[in-house]
Amino acid sequence: MFDKQQRKLKRSAKMFSVLSKYGFKDVLARMNGGKKSENADFHSDEVISKGTVYERIRMVLEELGPTFIKLGQTFSNREDLLPPELIQELQKLQDRVEVVDLNVKEILENEIGITADEHFVFINPKPLATASIAQVYEAQLLDGEKVILKIKKPNVQTYIEDDLLLLKDIIKLLYSYTDLGEKLNLKQAISTFEKSLLEELSLVNEKENILQFSRNFKNNKETYVPKVYDEFSNNTVLCMEFVDGIKVTDKIALLEHNIDPVTVSEVGLRLFVSQILDYGFFHADPHGGNILVKKDGKIVFIDFGAVGKIQPNDKEVLENLIIAFISKNSHKIVRYLKKMSVSYSIPDERRFENDVQEILDFVHSSSLKDIDANVVMSKMKDVLKDNRLHMPDYFYLLFKGIGLIEGVGRSINPDLDVVKSLKPYTKKIFARKLTPENILKTGMDKMMNFTDNIDEIPKELRSVLQKLDENKFTVTSEIKNIEKTNQLIKSSVVNLILAMILGANIIATAIVFVSESGPRIGEMSLVAVLGFCFSVLLVVILLLRISRK
Repeated sequence: MFDKQQRKLKRSAKMFSVLSKYGFKDVLARMNGGKKSENADFHSDEVISKGTVYERIRMVLEELGPTFIKLGQTFSNREDLLPPELIQELQKLQDRVEVVDLNVKEILENEIGITADEHFVFINPKPLATASIAQVYEAQLLDGEKVILKIKKPNVQTYIEDDLLLLKDIIKLLYSYTDLGEKLNLKQAISTFEKSLLEELSLVNEKENILQFSRNFKNNKETYVPKVYDEFSNNTVLCMEFVDGIKVTDKIALLEHNIDPVTVSEVGLRLFVSQILDYGFFHADPHGGNILVKKDGKIVFIDFGAVGKIQPNDKEVLENLIIAFISKNSHKIVRYLKKMSVSYSIPDERRFENDVQEILDFVHSSSLKDIDANVVMSKMKDVLKDNRLHMPDYFYLLFKGIGLIEGVGRSINPDLDVVKSLKPYTKKIFARKLTPENILKTGMDKMMNFTDNIDEIPKELRSVLQKLDENKFTVTSEIKNIEKTNQLIKSSVVNLILAMILGANIIATAIVFVSESGPRIGEMSLVAVLGFCFSVLLVVILLLRISRK
């Protein structure tokens, strides 16, 4: 515990020094309880005041290292939270890291418990690639298979965990001394960032992501998923099959191998849309360096440290949102955005719908090949920001992913059309929703929800209804026609019961209709016909009762 506090103090001193260096003394004064920064230990002799405040924020993040660079990269697509000038600077952040000298064989022996020479023909001591969390090495197994070894850098977990603790302290200070934290909902944003970064730190998590992706696309002939060697993998080391592929944006190399770039772009986009809509499990960073093309034309996604996950209920809402978008229904789009959001405080519903309609008019009036998905998504983010909608984390990952995959696709196929790629899925969604099994499931779910809602009527309301029924209901105010009110409530309860019977009968009729058992009239089930007639009768009775009242 003491060691952790020492590390945090040391890291705090570094951060204070960097902030002071780039001219943020006013921030330091607030963080130091209002004291003048000149008297503080973190005073820096070198002060850089050139450039705008947003440029200096970007320089601060770069100097503070990997955790803060990743923080900036994460927030670089959050137009709903930050001003455009800062977004522009954050998008310039690059993961600039130095190569660390690692003894790979020694790490394998300590972490996996094997003698490297007994399993590997060779391991290249020079890393193939390096990033802030891990380095990648080429190797070859005794059976001749080429593999890559992704090895986490020493102490990186400790450094990042310390930085995350420091970030939480900064957020507390922002909430204490300014209203910025509350306005930007920073607690939730940092919590999301922490969860994402810790998942990326775990190579076990990345291994599971690869295996999940492999299960999802095991029958797909357009993509290939590298094999994972479980016996040589743990939370520090990840051993995967080496894929000899062409970088997806290398149009010249694709043509040299007789691979059509147009086909590659369309297949890559189709696969990404399938990840989202078929499985709710998608690659969160599909830039050009993370997509390869095999010599047989198959697309290979690599680096699954960061993925987006959509829960089944949210996926259904997302599907409905896409259908509303394709059918140009701004009213439904607004409805589904509200349903999907974490929270919202819309100042003007009519204006919100008009804003959405303007985006629809822009998309459907422009030539499809001229539509830039990034422009459309930027407009949508502005609308969400103006109307104070806070969307779930996966929503922003979707925006980022679609923007990246479209950028990759258009680099080799300028006529790539995102909207066209979505249209076949709307047909699939419609077809799935209209199957007897889905209709039955939806009906049963609604019936169960209806029953649950009835069970959850507050006890106080039940007590009131009971007193009304027993003519024991009394209030201090004068209420006229209490008997008529009582009768109206009783009538409403009867109507409610008839509606429940009607719903149950429709579901039962649907089940009998799709079955082949029982007496029949021609090709129709006699029981289903009787059930239908009974439903019609109940509808007529309900309409008469409602119209009479």
